[in-house]
Amino acid sequence: MTKDGATQSTLIRGFLIAEKIVQADRPLSSAYLAEALDLPKATVHRIAQQLEEEGLLQRAPGGKRFTGGKRLRELAMATLSNAVIGAPRRAILQALSDEVGETCNLTVLDDNEIVYLDRVETNWPYRIYLPVGSHLPLHCTATGKLFLAYMKPAARRRLLASLTLKRHTDLTITEAAQLERQLDRITDEGVGYDTGEYLEGMVAIAVPVIGEDGQMCFAIAIHAPSARKSLDELRQYLPTLRHAAARMAALECGDREDAA
Repeated sequence: MTKDGATQSTLIRGFLIAEKIVQADRPLSSAYLAEALDLPKATVHRIAQQLEEEGLLQRAPGGKRFTGGKRLRELAMATLSNAVIGAPRRAILQALSDEVGETCNLTVLDDNEIVYLDRVETNWPYRIYLPVGSHLPLHCTATGKLFLAYMKPAARRRLLASLTLKRHTDLTITEAAQLERQLDRITDEGVGYDTGEYLEGMVAIAVPVIGEDGQMCFAIAIHAPSARKSLDELRQYLPTLRHAAARMAALECGDREDAA
């Protein structure tokens, strides 16, 4: 094999290792990666160490397993947030905002928070400013609770055990058992909601964007000041919101069903 071929092989192997790690719902060991990718264990360990040194991977507590590193997450966010790539996505949000007359946003899970990937503001003078790139907690936001609800039970329990359920308003849920009960209802209905739990005077509803593999890719939400719309009034837009989510899935997650 030529030197260029060897370099390409290492790059591809590094990509496959990183891909396998970010697709998993738990940290992965070199031994597991070697078996899953049919690669020599020493090769996997060496490449994983190099990726760790560059900030693309990091060690989980205990030091034997790997997860995605900060630099890898930043690269993913930069790719998803690219204005040119995101133009069709923004057009879907704009159409939704125009129809409902309120601010709409698209969020993605980033470690133990959600991050605003895109957002279209309403033209109303009274609005709440949360720019693209804002990181928000999971336990008291409509999209955050939706991501929690759609996690595998074991992954959700591990994450909730590590989270601090910080109180942001008088309505914030700070008891894990109470939050779990609400998450069960959200799972059953397929709708996340925020009744002023993160920001006083703001209500929101959210639905999942589901890919062809049945996994939740993103969450799409409408939020408004409660002085202008109640949560029940926002719920009237659920058919419109779900249609926008189906279009977003076709665009961003490879799902072609109901894309029109």
